[in-house]
Amino acid sequence: MRLAVLADIHGNLPALEAVCAVLESLQPDYVVLDGDLINAVPFNGEVVERVRGEPWCVVRGNHEFYLLDHGTERAPRGQEDPERWALSRWLAETMSREHALYLAALPDDCTLYFPGTQPIRVAHGVPGHNRTGFFPTMSPDQILAQVKEIPQRTLISAHTHVQLDRHVSWVESPDPLSDPHGELGRGVDGYDPTRCSPQGHWHVINPGSVGLPLNGDPRAQFALLESVPEEVEPGGWRVTHHRIEYDRRPALQAYYDSGMLAAGGPIAQLFYWELVTAEPEIICFYRWCQRHGYNPDQALRPALQAYIEATRRDAYVRTRDPLGTAGELP
Repeated sequence: MRLAVLADIHGNLPALEAVCAVLESLQPDYVVLDGDLINAVPFNGEVVERVRGEPWCVVRGNHEFYLLDHGTERAPRGQEDPERWALSRWLAETMSREHALYLAALPDDCTLYFPGTQPIRVAHGVPGHNRTGFFPTMSPDQILAQVKEIPQRTLISAHTHVQLDRHVSWVESPDPLSDPHGELGRGVDGYDPTRCSPQGHWHVINPGSVGLPLNGDPRAQFALLESVPEEVEPGGWRVTHHRIEYDRRPALQAYYDSGMLAAGGPIAQLFYWELVTAEPEIICFYRWCQRHGYNPDQALRPALQAYIEATRRDAYVRTRDPLGTAGELP
């Protein structure tokens, strides 16, 4: 059994088409898409139309809620701000009702039970929390704190836009006095069947982002899982990560041609930067604001201007931008 896993397309149709071309060659038995189909790159409706035409298992991510919650009591506080939430308004104005209904009916997580294989839990973050994410730098204990209540041994997660393949185990001492320094009651990477039961082991997988990777590599990313015997890979699934070259220029040009850059303001520009650099531009901007006393939720454009003047981040982006514009705002 071979399972292709995609996630975090974020409206990037050229990246999705590049991955689909590779899937045609790989011919997996099934495809699962782990959330965030929309929002960041302008081809939102086109991506939804492409995806819903495929016989894939699709799970909803947190970015779907920027559309589904817009104009409701569930919307984030302050959404009436004309700058901070301009991109959400543009998204709501340009997405069709038909596409919104499709996204509204998606599940938030699911469990896959393919015949003859171990079950797989799929959630954009973790079940019940679509903004929880995993990074390669996290300790086993940090990962275990988020997955220890999940009954399935294999978890497909997304959200961080960073590829991940981690095994963590919860090792328990049979005698609380036999390990006075607590070494056996902690999380460890890897799998030692002599020290923990299968119920205390998890395989956490992130396929990376198709449309907006944030690991420094701008190629479209996904994963291929193959069912294998337990002695080959604990949990029964072996992962191969893929990264696909594609031409980003049509996606970058679409920020201008669609009107998204003009309508979406600074947040749209920061998404443009992320597509160029494959680095986490938005969170770095907000952290800089916090350190230097700016409140971007109250004065977003002046805060971004101060950030650019202090860091010259726009110049860094421009040197890497295939269009050479760094997404300048009108």
